[in-house]
Amino acid sequence: MAHVAEWKKEEVKELKDMIDSHEVIGIVNLLNIPAKQLQEMRKSLGGHAVIRLSKKNLMNLAFEDCANEKANINGLSEYMEGQPALVATDMNPFRLFKILEDNKTSAPAKVGSVAPEDIIIPAGDTGFEPGPFLGELQQVGVQAKIDKGKIVVSKDCVLVPEGEEVSKQAASTLSRLGINPMEVGIDLQAVYEDESIYTSDVLAIDEEKTLADVQSAFRKAFNLSVFAAIPTKETISAIIGSAYTKATNVAVEAGILTSETTDILLGLAQAKMLALASEVSGTEGAISDELADKLANRPVAVVETVVSETPDEEEDEEEEQSEEEAEEEAAAGLGALFG
Repeated sequence: MAHVAEWKKEEVKELKDMIDSHEVIGIVNLLNIPAKQLQEMRKSLGGHAVIRLSKKNLMNLAFEDCANEKANINGLSEYMEGQPALVATDMNPFRLFKILEDNKTSAPAKVGSVAPEDIIIPAGDTGFEPGPFLGELQQVGVQAKIDKGKIVVSKDCVLVPEGEEVSKQAASTLSRLGINPMEVGIDLQAVYEDESIYTSDVLAIDEEKTLADVQSAFRKAFNLSVFAAIPTKETISAIIGSAYTKATNVAVEAGILTSETTDILLGLAQAKMLALASEVSGTEGAISDELADKLANRPVAVVETVVSETPDEEEDEEEEQSEEEAEEEAAAGLGALFG
């Protein structure tokens, strides 16, 4: 059995203790971060997180030792890139990611570094007077000229496309123009919490969009609760208000007088009266056909029906009287003939 150095055993033990004593464990990449900036970033965490640089194999051994208490912790081994280090904290993983991202700083482009995105030299006055720098700009493909005693870039120029390495000439040009296209900071590769691993693409959320989505979800849930009459402390007032409005509308449509509907019904009646008066006015007593139809459909039609029955009864009585008179005349005629 190979001999294992004591310092390695001690290192694994300390890593295990750090993992066991924190709820959230992450893997960060410290590659190409200057010591001074790394120190400043440690301070930005405000003592709420611990960063420990160690060897990959020793961190893997520590993960194995913690696997019984923290299931799936071994999954962090897949995200060790560059110069990996452990970060341990009890804060929310999304908050940890945001703190690390907010504390990234711009840095000049070094020869051989890869452009994270298109590195552009913008159009405008460079501030340099005519001289050799004009030739340097033109050599790297920048359209520049002399204008009013200054070197001016005619239009935006993509000096280094995304994904390409920065050349020596490009790095020198960017440095002289004061353009720092690179970003230096601690990259959080993945985070472990409650048996789950969150990668950087999951942790990188748009706060404004997320807030808008939450607000939209709240409005939809609120409306659903109100329409389904599901009372909660947020919706009970709206549900009662909606029920009151519907009950009032039903009472008004049905003409039911209550303390709430009386004024409304009287107002409607007055409006109809004024409308009727406006139709009648100016007709010199004559009623239009449209108005006559309206009046014919009103409840007074019942009275008209009762009144219309009277002439029929009088006609029946007159018919009965005429029949009796005819019979009397016929009897009188026969008496005269045979008398």
